[in-house]
Amino acid sequence: MASTLYSLLQAALLCVNAIAVLHEERFLKNIGWGTDQGVDGFGEEPGIKSQLMNLIRSVRTVMRVPLIIVNSIAIVLLLLFG
Repeated sequence: MASTLYSLLQAALLCVNAIAVLHEERFLKNIGWGTDQGVDGFGEEPGIKSQLMNLIRSVRTVMRVPLIIVNSIAIVLLLLFG
């Protein structure tokens, strides 16, 4: 099994797609990661859970249109070059 740069980029794209499709009401709330989490106090470091939630929200917000474009390019490349 050859590990090429394209396969590594495709795996990263699949991981970003997986983060982008996580829905708060359907999936994240079931495991206790909904938006109704308490806000940390002033000056306190945010925990891992809140940092991961911020990352998921950011990926969903910022990467929506670029993911559509990159996924389309990846599909066309797979169709052309197999």
